[in-house]
Amino acid sequence: MLKNIDPLLGPDLLSTLRAMGHGDEIVIADANFPAASAGRPLIRLDGIDAPRIANAILSVMPLDDFVPECAWHMQVVGDPASQMPIFDDFRAALATHGDGAVLAPLERFAFYERAAKAFAIVVSGETRLYGNLILKKGVIRP
Repeated sequence: MLKNIDPLLGPDLLSTLRAMGHGDEIVIADANFPAASAGRPLIRLDGIDAPRIANAILSVMPLDDFVPECAWHMQVVGDPASQMPIFDDFRAALATHGDGAVLAPLERFAFYERAAKAFAIVVSGETRLYGNLILKKGVIRP
């Protein structure tokens, strides 16, 4: 255990977050996401919901403020303007830890393509549909 570090952030996830550089992206994937076939390093947090993981990651990882967007959710297929309840949970995590970051939509296949280029994928136990989130790492300012 470490002081002031969310216990959800185990050695593998902490090491991954520390190894990431400015502009690298990490995916928080729901239980339905094809994470293993994306070819990225996987960290499994089965049984933990995606917003809980987002809050833990955002408690230690800054988001990129050099770009207009640094957090994305997957759009609903066939209804891109639809707002799933989990999107509000992601927005709440960003409001708490994201320094004003806005949650942006990303079309399903564009989301998959971006995830395939991410630094790592954290597989959650999230069972709600569209419980997927991509976060772009920023810098620590002096």
